[in-house]
Amino acid sequence: MHLPDDDHTGSRIREQRRLKRLTQRELAERIPYSLSLLNQVECGARRASAGLVAAVAGVLGVDTSELTGPPAVTSLPPDRLVALVAPIREALDRFDLGPNPDLPTVRSTPTLTAAADALCQQVRATHLRAAARTLPALIVELTHTVWTSPSTEAWRALASAYRTAHDVALKLDHPDLARVALDRMGWAAGRASDPCVEAVQRYKRATLWRCATSAPLITSGQALLDGETSREALAVTGQLHLGLATVAAKNGDAAAVEGHLAAARTLAGRVGGEAGDVHWLSFGRVNVQLHELGASIAMRRFDDALGQARALKVPDTMLTSRRARYMVDRALVEMEAGSPKASLRYLAQARRVAPEQTRHLPGTRATIRGLVHMSRRAPDTLGGMARWIGL
Repeated sequence: MHLPDDDHTGSRIREQRRLKRLTQRELAERIPYSLSLLNQVECGARRASAGLVAAVAGVLGVDTSELTGPPAVTSLPPDRLVALVAPIREALDRFDLGPNPDLPTVRSTPTLTAAADALCQQVRATHLRAAARTLPALIVELTHTVWTSPSTEAWRALASAYRTAHDVALKLDHPDLARVALDRMGWAAGRASDPCVEAVQRYKRATLWRCATSAPLITSGQALLDGETSREALAVTGQLHLGLATVAAKNGDAAAVEGHLAAARTLAGRVGGEAGDVHWLSFGRVNVQLHELGASIAMRRFDDALGQARALKVPDTMLTSRRARYMVDRALVEMEAGSPKASLRYLAQARRVAPEQTRHLPGTRATIRGLVHMSRRAPDTLGGMARWIGL
């Protein structure tokens, strides 16, 4: 089932109507407009007048902005979202201000390093709000430390904290802040003189921008690791190949996708196991399979994707963020295969495993919209899921 590209007022009316479990005829009988007009509006053949929108909104019990405006991208109220994000933005802005005289005490560098690693783990466990609340103070302390007692360990920890800021901002749908965080990560990684950290930063930049410069960014990261044979370098290099496979899939270059996946498989064999301890990349055989699935979805090869998704065995030891992403991908391909019950079941699993992440993943919204389009009347479970993501 191909989800139509029809994000207009009529399509939103159709979605909200189905979520209320009404047929077109039942809705038309409750508004002072004809069934024929309603049908034309829903399919996009005619524009929805302000009067029709108001009448439909009244019957469906929704605000008119739900029918006329862009769909919500986050379920957090704006004031709560700002309260999480603003302190991170302020902490990032302190990067070049030197020592902070207002800090009463500063923890030791090893303690701060452990705290930065714990925050990485928290984000991978998808505890985004908890990480967002703790992160600003850590960035401030680490920024003070690199100005007063600079060391490779401190710079690495600050680069890690900036990376966490990127991850949190991106998952909370603040790509502008995510870009700032990556700039700061590059600034710190260069001073740490750690090629693996620098390569990870370029990988993150490439996956954020997803534009013509993405492949050169990742390739430059690979050049930083040329000739390196440590387990860390092999895992990072393998992840860079997965990034190039993702870029190639978005460009529809199937040959390049397979080439990079093959290289990643070889490196996964050399690394051995799932290298979840290497920069929290989770590089390994399973992660290669997950990227293969993602590439098939990006190229809209849903028959291939369905077979890959059903063959995948994601271990419970896999990072929560990766397991949840697989469940959302699985839900999407099951929906495309015309299996709405299976699709909804995987969405529910993803919600249980990682509610904060699942709510914000684009695949979640695409799947729910597809399921609504497939259903003449949305079941209660689908309606609840749609309300949960703000649809």
